[in-house]
Amino acid sequence: MSELTDIAYVREILERHGFSFSKALGQNFLINPSVCPRIAEMGNAAPGWGVLEIGTGVGTLTKELVLRADKVCAVELDQRLFPILDETLSEFDNIRIFHGDAMKYDLATLIREEFAGLHVAVCANLPYYITSPLIMRLLEEELPIETITVMVQKEAAQRLCAPIGSRESGAVSVAVAYYGKAEKLFDVSRGSFMPAPNVDSAVIRITLHKERPWQITDDKLFFRIVKAGFSQRRKQLGGVLAGHLGIPKGEIAQAFEAAGLKPSVRMEALTMEQIAALTKSLSTFAKSPENAQSAGNSTPSL
Repeated sequence: MSELTDIAYVREILERHGFSFSKALGQNFLINPSVCPRIAEMGNAAPGWGVLEIGTGVGTLTKELVLRADKVCAVELDQRLFPILDETLSEFDNIRIFHGDAMKYDLATLIREEFAGLHVAVCANLPYYITSPLIMRLLEEELPIETITVMVQKEAAQRLCAPIGSRESGAVSVAVAYYGKAEKLFDVSRGSFMPAPNVDSAVIRITLHKERPWQITDDKLFFRIVKAGFSQRRKQLGGVLAGHLGIPKGEIAQAFEAAGLKPSVRMEALTMEQIAALTKSLSTFAKSPENAQSAGNSTPSL
């Protein structure tokens, strides 16, 4: 067992460095000795791989990553942890820790400069408040990452990994599925953390598509449809899209028929293949001059 999962040791080193937990930063450090090795092993920390970690805590997961991967780079916002990490990770020379906010940090440059010639994975125990925004940033920027293995709130894990076309799915489920395959690996109880949060957690892994299995030529329209449909998920999709995309209902009906769907269908019932087919059939009408002003061309934030 690593000393970094020994509560007495962690308390001692935190007290010695005058460290106090920040609720604003969502700091809950892992102390369950079985969790971090599983994240590292299931998250592709291995020879030939470089691992990007978001947030380090006292280095509990970081240590398991550096023991397995060729190189680990971590982005940590809380500078108070740096002298602690100098102590807990002093024996390793394949780790670099960068100060910064992962939502703003130039991750593309970091990966290019630090992981040349390596497969790249992300592993992290994410603060709950940045879970969806950070995952979507990693996906939308299309960084050269092969897998993302992260600890998230259990309810968030269920949404992120929900099968498309199920009642549990939502806009973020579809967005994640667009870029990769998400799966829940295992649950983690709230007692595995110091301090213990009020909810349980789960570890998920997203394996990014090398080639997307759906033929979607207009991704902006695809995401407009997804966001509009799930914003009023209990309503008939034809009526919702007519309003959001500025397309006459007659043309909406034609597009649904071409996609093999009925306008009365609800967004949550559609599979990825059906959403892709609907995007293709709607693209002609959404791009027509009389509808261009209403439809817009910006990708929505999910």
